[in-house]
Order: sequence, then structure tokens, then C-alpha cells
Amino acid sequence: MQERKPRQIARELALLSLSQLPINPKKLEKIAPEQLVSKLVLAAVRTLRSEVQDTLDNAAGELQRSNDRLLTSQTRATDLNTARAMVKEAIVYTHTAINKLAAAVEFPELIQLANQDREVREYAKDIIIAVNENRKTIDEQIASALVDWQVTRLAHIDRDILRIAVAEMKYLQVPESVTINEAVELAKRYSEEDSHRFINGVLRRVTDLRKIASTS
Repeated sequence: MQERKPRQIARELALLSLSQLPINPKKLEKIAPEQLVSKLVLAAVRTLRSEVQDTLDNAAGELQRSNDRLLTSQTRATDLNTARAMVKEAIVYTHTAINKLAAAVEFPELIQLANQDREVREYAKDIIIAVNENRKTIDEQIASALVDWQVTRLAHIDRDILRIAVAEMKYLQVPESVTINEAVELAKRYSEEDSHRFINGVLRRVTDLRKIASTS
């Protein structure tokens, strides 16, 4: 695994465990330090397993639809082109699943680093608490930066990447450029093929809107 800084590892743990941990921040604060890593890792594994399964299911669905289209077609060009597009989409889904599985292979080293470094544990907890305590405000900022889209319609991994980035900007005093770069890297690692461009665009609009609000 390429050497990463404690906060990078913490962001990764926070991203993967965010949807599986108690939303009530007080419950998370009561978790003993020696139990925190195991809970974060268990939640992360569950999230990653679910993400990989969903992605592979999507790939299988595209392949099945492509097969059905070919079986029912009469070799018309439109049917063949549609089938090719479905196969291409299935390949993209499969590639994404492979990337997520590759990340899972690195888990043992990530767990060891999290156990050894208190900063990893504490910063992952800080991120999760900041997101959960301020979810409504964070989602409002994301929504204001979305064009013809809703926060609730985002893929949950993309939504959580955006939430973490906004939480770091607004509540954890992390420079905007750092949060955007780190969010893009998380998207490349765990989301769909072009999601990092979408994430980058949304966060740049968030920062622009924040600057406008601060000067008005």
C-alpha cells in the first residue's frame, strides 16, 4: 500500500464506516478507545462488502439485459449497439468492483496503522461526529452546489465523500484545497469511474458559494 498520512487513513476509515455507525454522536463518544478501531473496521468491512456486491449485481444486470436484447433482436444495428453499450457498462461496473476489492486487500495494513496511531482513531471519530452533528447544515451546503440534482439521489459513497469534505472545511478547519484533493482521491479509490470529476466540481461550487456568503 502506498504510504499515506494518518489523516488520509482516518478519512478512509470514516468514509467506509460512516453509514454503519450510530448517527447519535453521543453514542460514538462513549465508545472506549480500545474498542473504537474494531468498530470502525467492522463498519468499514460491511460497507465495502455491500458496495462490491451492489456493483457486481449491477454488472450482472447489464450483462443479462444485453443477453436478452441479443436473443430477442433480429440482428438490427440498433439492437447490437444497445447490447454493446450494456456490455461496456457491465465492464465499467466490474472494474469498479475490482478496485474496491483491491482496497479490501490493503485492510490488514490499514488496521495495523489505525491501531498503532492514535491520530488515525481520533481524527476518524472527529470526522464522523462532525458529519453526524451537522448533517442538516452540511447537506444544505451540498444541495446548494448541486445543479438539477438532489442530495438524496446521490450514490451514498459520493454523498459521504462530499459530507466529509464539507465537514472538514466548515468544522475541522482543514484548508479547502486539501479537502477537495483528498475527496477526489477517495472518489477515485471507492466510487464510479467519473465520480471524482463530479465530486471535484461540486466541492469547488461549495467553496465558491462559501466565499460569496462570507463577503455579502
